[in-house]
Amino acid sequence: MTIDISDLNVQKVSKQGSLPTHVADKLEALILEGKIKVGDKLPTEARLCDSFGVSRTVIREAVTHLKSLGLVETRRGVGTTVLRATAIEARPAERISPTTIEDILHVLELRLSLEPAAAELAALRYDEEDRRNLEAKHAAFIKAHAEKSQARVEDYEFHYAIFKAAKNPFFLQLYAQLSQSMIPRAKLLAVDINRAAAERYIGRVKEEHGYILEAILARDEEAARETMYQHLNRSWNLYRNYLER
Repeated sequence: MTIDISDLNVQKVSKQGSLPTHVADKLEALILEGKIKVGDKLPTEARLCDSFGVSRTVIREAVTHLKSLGLVETRRGVGTTVLRATAIEARPAERISPTTIEDILHVLELRLSLEPAAAELAALRYDEEDRRNLEAKHAAFIKAHAEKSQARVEDYEFHYAIFKAAKNPFFLQLYAQLSQSMIPRAKLLAVDINRAAAERYIGRVKEEHGYILEAILARDEEAARETMYQHLNRSWNLYRNYLER
């Protein structure tokens, strides 16, 4: 059954703060409270956009977050269906040393400062060669995920392609210098990786990359900046949570 969003007393979200987070938090609460039940289908993107007063990009980001918690799944031709009423966060590793976590968080802080701007510039400046490169790197990530790889190289190369498309040589030099250390999974020990959870996590990354790519190729610089920020900020929050366990 597809839920009628008008029955759930959904309010348009404030323009302050992270819009995808606001939408995801509201939908998650409705699921956990049983107002949207297991087996129900979420309303269409268009209905959700209208009810929350946000763009399709925001709704897609919010749904991606719900997928990362294992609450919903999206199938072509079917829509987004609620799978469970209890969140299961996709943690890529069972445990990570505090020192490694600190290193990861410091790198992500740097990336949060640089990459949303790079994505915005890429949306404004990419050329046909960049488009082909971006699409090829995203396709390589999808293939790596399908082969159950950790996709570390493919992850780095996708983000590198964005820096290249931004047409700022200093951004590109900095990213190249840091190399794959920019990817948090590169710092994890193989023995600590939870394969099933890591596969779900990488699947979420794949979808987020898709939204970033879509925004860049649409030359929507605002959406490119926002989707990149949300992508990296979700990673920062995930790894920050290891320190609180």
